[in-house]
Amino acid sequence: MATSPTLTATRTDRLLDALARDVPLVCGIVNVTPDSFSDGGLYLDTAAAVEHALTLVAEGAELLDVGGESTRPGSRPPSVADEITRVIPVVAELARRTTVPISVDTSRPDVMREAVTAGASMINDVRALRLPGALRAAAELDVPVCLMHMRGDPDTMQNSPEYGEVVTEVRGFLLDRVAACLDAGIPLEHIMVDPGFGFGKTLTHNLALLSELRQITDLGVPVMAGLSRKGMLGTITGRGVDDRQAASVAAAMIAAQNGAAVLRVHDVAATVDAVAVLTCVRGAMVRR
Repeated sequence: MATSPTLTATRTDRLLDALARDVPLVCGIVNVTPDSFSDGGLYLDTAAAVEHALTLVAEGAELLDVGGESTRPGSRPPSVADEITRVIPVVAELARRTTVPISVDTSRPDVMREAVTAGASMINDVRALRLPGALRAAAELDVPVCLMHMRGDPDTMQNSPEYGEVVTEVRGFLLDRVAACLDAGIPLEHIMVDPGFGFGKTLTHNLALLSELRQITDLGVPVMAGLSRKGMLGTITGRGVDDRQAASVAAAMIAAQNGAAVLRVHDVAATVDAVAVLTCVRGAMVRR
């Protein structure tokens, strides 16, 4: 069932208002996939995915990111039909049951159109709207977009990625994609970027991007940081994917301190608490 254009616009306005605050927004991850690196298969059933998403909302998520394609290293994309079958019922049910903005994590124009019709109010694209027709679809749909940097594709991206200077190259790529969006008619206030931690990058590359994230946030658009449970944290701590909550929250807070506006996470409640502490400290420093 299609949601009303007015309701989609209201959710978009709610998202833009949240991004305008000086408080990082916590985005809950809803993977409707059989093979995502952390929770693949747990929420492939529509009802399970919806209940998980509503739990994330109850824990404080102000944005839900629903995706039907695993982009873990070595993964291959599903068919467009499979992706639509996975994602659209979840988006439609969430649009019916919550007013929290819903992002669709996809690169395919057909999925973008179906998802926005079903109630999504944001497009989060790991390929930065580079697939044929994606940029045009996003412009026509008139919802916010997130453009992520990825070297290569998920199947090959971790095969010895190399950069001359990773922060400069990622920044330049994102700047080019922002310009492409503006040329396509997407307004600046609808654009967000993501440096793509773990997407075609070594631990050294990821650490450089995290420590120098201000070079990305100075592009003048909000920055999403997705570090939750990623392999870089396993390399640092030696812990398995299900035991990386503390490391994930720590990484998210470093990203927030370095200017990230959106924290895309699995562990919403813990991250919301950490953001509350950070916000309180920032307020105390201002009042001194």
